[in-house]
Amino acid sequence: MKDFKVSAIICAAGKGERAGFSKNKLLAPLSGAPALWHTLKKFNIPEIDEVIVTSSVYDFEEISALCKPLGCKVVSGGETRTQSVKNALEEVSGEIVLIHDGARPFVTKELILNCIDAVKKYGSGICAVKLTDTVVSAAYGEITERLDRESTFRVQTPQGFYTDDIKHAYKLAANKIYTDDSAVYGEFIAPARLIEGDEQNVKLTFKQDFMRDIPTLKDCGNGRVGFGVDVHAFGEGNKLVLGGVEIPFDKAFIAHSDGDVIIHALMDALLSAAGLKDIGHYFPVNDDAYAGADSKELLKRVIVLLRENAYATENISVTVQAEKPRLSPYIDKMKNILSEICNVPVENVAVSAGTTEKLGFVGEGLGVCAYAAVTLKKTNKADK
Repeated sequence: MKDFKVSAIICAAGKGERAGFSKNKLLAPLSGAPALWHTLKKFNIPEIDEVIVTSSVYDFEEISALCKPLGCKVVSGGETRTQSVKNALEEVSGEIVLIHDGARPFVTKELILNCIDAVKKYGSGICAVKLTDTVVSAAYGEITERLDRESTFRVQTPQGFYTDDIKHAYKLAANKIYTDDSAVYGEFIAPARLIEGDEQNVKLTFKQDFMRDIPTLKDCGNGRVGFGVDVHAFGEGNKLVLGGVEIPFDKAFIAHSDGDVIIHALMDALLSAAGLKDIGHYFPVNDDAYAGADSKELLKRVIVLLRENAYATENISVTVQAEKPRLSPYIDKMKNILSEICNVPVENVAVSAGTTEKLGFVGEGLGVCAYAAVTLKKTNKADK
């Protein structure tokens, strides 16, 4: 029988700008679902009594849609991680609380349970991995100090505490900013207790971290190959836009633009094949000019960018995964739209649709994911 109620705080209020996506990196696709969804599923276990997720105001609707099926509570985050955790701690009802980065979706149940056990034994439990490489400090590119690797660790999350202790520490911290919770605890309560972490419990930081299951695509003959992927959760509404086609449905995508995952994946594939930056650079999510934008018009602008860089589209292949609605009646129309915009013969455009057999994010009817692969050919000169 459980002797303590255990709460978990999942930090998801950041922007993730270093990852280079057009939105919060935790809403970017990882293996066919938003990265945050994978993290939330890891904490959907009997040993965790409640999960509280922090969100920025910009992502609140979409994060709430991901959390609703799992019974997680969403609270508004702050300008810093420290403030976000403070806000979440006000909602915690468990005697023990684990604090975890939403960008660590590879956490295991074993780590979570070990963290809880450490709190019961020592008052805190901080996942950490011992460094095996030589570690140095440097300034202006020159080594200034060599550190003892026997006493040097990489700190991870989850980090566990008795709730009253960490609440008290954060209260004493006032407006000071910290990078992790063990630092707050260590300054005001006691030195935090390290437990063995996991090398696989990596934090998604850069775009390549999201490409674990995607093979590297290189130049193809004299042409170029590109790959793109996009995912959006369902929210309130009565239609979806996919491949430029409006499809009647009892939900709509939660998105800054029209949320057309097919065209968004295709745009990223085209831009990556040409060696250009991604759609987040050209059409930022925080730019009101693209609020509710028609993705077909954005795709036209990508095609212009390709022409300016002396590339033309040769082949397009798109796969979309959706449990509902049924997409087969709209496939031909999607192909014709993509063919016309990209100036590609319709026979060189493939669009296929399928389900995930009720498995995972898509299978549970929470949203739609699309993958796109393209080949480009070099033209005689750039259109300047």
